[in-house]
Amino acid sequence: MTARRLPAGLALGAAGAIGVMTAVQARINGQLGVRLDDGFAAAVVSFGSGLVILIVLSAVLPSGRAGFARLVSGMREKSIPWWMLAGGAAGALTVATQGLAVGLIGVSLFTVGVVAGQTVSGLLLDRAGFGPAGVVAVTVPRLLGGALALVAVSLALTGDGLAGIPLWMAVLPVLAGAGIAWQQATNGRLRQRVQTPLTATLVNFTGGTLLLGVAAAIHVAVAGPPAPFPLDPWLYAGGAIGVVYIALGAAIVQHTGVLLLGLGAVVGQLVTSLILDLAWPAPAGPGLVQELAMVSVALVSVIVAAVPWRRRRRV
Repeated sequence: MTARRLPAGLALGAAGAIGVMTAVQARINGQLGVRLDDGFAAAVVSFGSGLVILIVLSAVLPSGRAGFARLVSGMREKSIPWWMLAGGAAGALTVATQGLAVGLIGVSLFTVGVVAGQTVSGLLLDRAGFGPAGVVAVTVPRLLGGALALVAVSLALTGDGLAGIPLWMAVLPVLAGAGIAWQQATNGRLRQRVQTPLTATLVNFTGGTLLLGVAAAIHVAVAGPPAPFPLDPWLYAGGAIGVVYIALGAAIVQHTGVLLLGLGAVVGQLVTSLILDLAWPAPAGPGLVQELAMVSVALVSVIVAAVPWRRRRRV
């Protein structure tokens, strides 16, 4: 039975909501990393708290229990390959990058780096048919939309936007963006097998928490323990936000394709990043003019890529 396709406007609206939540999570995890003086510890807190929420939901909800049973059965029968369980690696990289960099460079500069990796990776994954929607044609409007997204990224590199920022802080968000596109496609395919985004998200958080736990343990052994944990409750909301947007992404990627999901999320992320950085400026990051230019170009890129441009037939 073919799944009913969501209207394009609704699917892209959901993608934009994912971007809004991603930007808020990035600011929360980045600030927690600054307060702890340890981005890895902040990432473990974010993923670990999300994992606890997912375990409870999977045990309480009938869909969670049924999805977990399908997961175990699929792994036993090898109908679910190992690589479908590896989406958590990309999630771990994203959350670790938030904790390590966002508190210093701001959400906008982090986001535009993610845009670069996500756009190129989304195009390649759609063309290869890796996502649950199968092969998605790389049309001229989609290529132009992707190119405009890269123009938005390049605007962050003009002037003194990266002055005094270590090179790895600029590279990591790009790698995280490429991983996000792959993660969305992988989680979408796993969701098809287990028939619920809840179980796909549980797998994602389980793998990510394990990887981040190992990384944090190594970091503590080398650099020493983090600073005392702050008492502000909002600093620990990143995990819950991640549960919502990863599950939403796994549910709608089959309706949008990997690239359009990524571009829609980018718009929500950039707009929210601009608002957050205006309200709460980071120590390093682009100025207001650059941020406004980035957001404007990114909005145009999504319109170009998403609108079904059709030639009128001559009578």
